[in-house]
Amino acid sequence: MKTKNLLLILSICILANCSKNDESSRIKRGEKLVRFGSCADCHTSKSMTPQGPVPNSSKHLAGYLETNKLPDYKSFKGSPWLLFNGDLTATVGPWGVTFAKNLTPDKETGIGGWTEEHFIQTVRTQKRMGVGRNLLPPMAPIMGESLNSLTDEELKDIFAYLKSIPPVKNKVPEPILN
Repeated sequence: MKTKNLLLILSICILANCSKNDESSRIKRGEKLVRFGSCADCHTSKSMTPQGPVPNSSKHLAGYLETNKLPDYKSFKGSPWLLFNGDLTATVGPWGVTFAKNLTPDKETGIGGWTEEHFIQTVRTQKRMGVGRNLLPPMAPIMGESLNSLTDEELKDIFAYLKSIPPVKNKVPEPILN
């Protein structure tokens, strides 16, 4: 009887440990994909240094900072150019102005309230949460060309990583459309 109980407890421990390792592996794969995809280039604010812009690690993947002030972008209305702000978190183009979203797991201002399915559907449909408004440039073409080629498992890995990073409260403005 004791042997059966011991085997049962050992089996449960092994299974529990395997699932922890699986989640850990999933997060590591997601982090690799986020790094390889250069998501932080646009979704992390930067500080200007003598060597150029350096990512602000305390705002990792928090998007365009709500404390930023946009320069006068209206003079570019109708221009065929894409213009980025100094830290690459806002883009001005023929459609208007878009802001890099907060990808941290903050429940109020990031993706903390999203499910895995919301995330996958956003990538697949290029609509906010899979059913909302269309995503705008520069993200929409990136999703269409790059992210959409990833498997659901790879997208789940990315989502697991995003849910594992520290949440940052940062309310990104809605786009300004022409």
